[in-house]
Amino acid sequence: MTGVQVELRTVRMPLVRVFRTSRSVESVRELLLVRWIEHDSEGWGECAADPRPVFFPEYLTAARDLIEQVLVPLVVADGPVSAGRARQLMQEVPGNQLAKAALETAILDAELRRAGMSLTGYLGGSGRRVPVGVSVGIAADLDELLRWVEGYLDDGYRRVKLKIQPGWDVEPVAAVRRAFGDDLPLQVDANQAYRTSDLTVLRRLDEFGLLLLEQPFPKEQLIAHARLREAIATPVCLDESVTSLDSAATALALGAADVVNIKPARVGGYLEARSIHDLCLAQGVPVFCGGVLETGVGRAANLALATLPNFTLPGDISATSRYYAQDITQSFELVDGCLEAPDGPGSGAIVDTDVLERVTIDVRTLHA
Repeated sequence: MTGVQVELRTVRMPLVRVFRTSRSVESVRELLLVRWIEHDSEGWGECAADPRPVFFPEYLTAARDLIEQVLVPLVVADGPVSAGRARQLMQEVPGNQLAKAALETAILDAELRRAGMSLTGYLGGSGRRVPVGVSVGIAADLDELLRWVEGYLDDGYRRVKLKIQPGWDVEPVAAVRRAFGDDLPLQVDANQAYRTSDLTVLRRLDEFGLLLLEQPFPKEQLIAHARLREAIATPVCLDESVTSLDSAATALALGAADVVNIKPARVGGYLEARSIHDLCLAQGVPVFCGGVLETGVGRAANLALATLPNFTLPGDISATSRYYAQDITQSFELVDGCLEAPDGPGSGAIVDTDVLERVTIDVRTLHA
């Protein structure tokens, strides 16, 4: 026994607005938190797995079981635990990036809090102010969409991303351009909804001067994305296709991306995310930090990552109030289109245990 406790806590939190993409509709966020407790420190990680495998291959109960039955026993079996060593050991387990990311992040958070070091400093970031954008879900109609966008611009967001799907693409993008002008930094995200036979529609998006077109094709279709780059003027961004440093290197070698969206949860954690950032920086490919409707636990850590130098595009981190009326940590809100990365030790997230208890629907405690 190492004396470590690991708490696996499932929480259920209502969203302030229904969030609809080409793949799902969410009004409530149900997610898994990992708390790594040692005698002199503790840390938190957040698992992005949904209750059902709609967006990611993993799902919540499977990720929880894997952490409990496989990953925790694996990382504590070899003496003192560190995030770097845990990352190395977990490579023995294929796939399961979401579960690995949550556990690794909790261990790293505890490690840094013990040392009194911020995640920003550990990753090599600089400064605290992070320009952010907002991701706008698929609306019921154009009037609703325009009201949403107007509200977000009034809030101070510097960039707008519209979720699109076949049948909801050219018209809503045109409506937003007409209403808010050509100077609005605007991009679109398809979440893999299109096929190569949709090239005519995707070409039509060129007329709107978009920052980028994100993940139009299924994640495995890197060659299709590379060919699309040659066929359209809009920069092509990869999201779901990038699940690791190796997959990022392959995508860039094939010429499949002008931009990469780095989601730490999707790639296996912040250590892997930093490596992908460094690869893209070396190859002159800009990146931005994606989001998965995180609580403040994940939002704080994402802000730390986004202080690295190649995060040159506003990320999808967004303010707390964009998603939750009451979060389980301190609130992160816009100031001049930016959020501030916390300067405290670890991720800097401060968990409100009273709120946490109110939204908790299940707790498992492991003694490792």
